Amino acid sequence: MGRAYSLDLRERVVAAVAAGESCRSVATTFKVSVASVVKWSQRFRATGSAAARQMGGNRPFALSSERDWLLKRLAEQPDVTLRALLAELAERGIKVSYYAVWHFFEHEGISFKKACTPASRIVPTSPGGGRNGESIKDGLILPGWSSSTKPGPKPT
Repeated sequence: MGRAYSLDLRERVVAAVAAGESCRSVATTFKVSVASVVKWSQRFRATGSAAARQMGGNRPFALSSERDWLLKRLAEQPDVTLRALLAELAERGIKVSYYAVWHFFEHEGISFKKACTPASRIVPTSPGGGRNGESIKDGLILPGWSSSTKPGPKPT
């Protein structure tokens, strides 16, 4: 991320606009964008200072105040979905995004991934692409054959 323009430049730009020059001519003179000139002038009129706002910082999580409730709710119903939690938070008057709920649990080290279960030894399963339990290898041409040399169906 880039640095903010110097306060000296900002003050000279704002002074030029206050002296009556147009934003476009000031932008050309100081080699900055017109949008920057407009924003700096508006900020100066609103606050009395053309100084840049603080960049970066550490914002707390949007749901940090609801930590205890969320963890208790998850303990009550471990298979609750993030969407359900989002709806319950909305009922409580807390409007946050799906990502905020996901990010909270990620920060807490809690994952909602499905558990992997080993393949069944009793019931044959398809290796991934077969339909209705058929093996995906059925109907494939063996490596030594080409489509023209593949033997046809057996006569009955």
